Amino acid sequence: MRFEPILRPLYRAAARRTRAMTLGVRGLVTDAEGRVLLIRHTYVKGWYMPGGGVERGETAEEALERELLEEAGVRMTGRARLLSFHSNHVRFPGDHVLIYRVEAWEATTPTQTGEIAEIAWFAPDALPDGVTPSTRRRIEEALDGEAPHPHW
Repeated sequence: MRFEPILRPLYRAAARRTRAMTLGVRGLVTDAEGRVLLIRHTYVKGWYMPGGGVERGETAEEALERELLEEAGVRMTGRARLLSFHSNHVRFPGDHVLIYRVEAWEATTPTQTGEIAEIAWFAPDALPDGVTPSTRRRIEEALDGEAPHPHW
């Protein structure tokens, strides 16, 4: 969405004033070869696990299901497993992120229109240049059995 770079700061400013806490979800989706699904947005640099904000009136799992379908064309066919919960207060005061492992899914067409620049699969030991440090840490924690760090 071409207005995203303008609207995102406005949304964050409003959210800070109206909400004590915001909540986001990210999905660690792997394929049969053990590769990890990552996306690159049009409005921010870096590679991320697909996900986004939990909207009023939806559960975290519903938000995950919606975001995976929108951003990556991943339709969950089973329940995702909650892996970890992180505070993101350094970048966005009051923000928290849940990481889910998505193992039961099927491919479909993404429903987003212009938000995602690229969708790709990567071996965990060959993540792309530009993967965000937090994304790299969450993948390592999940796949290497490391204890999750409480901060994003």
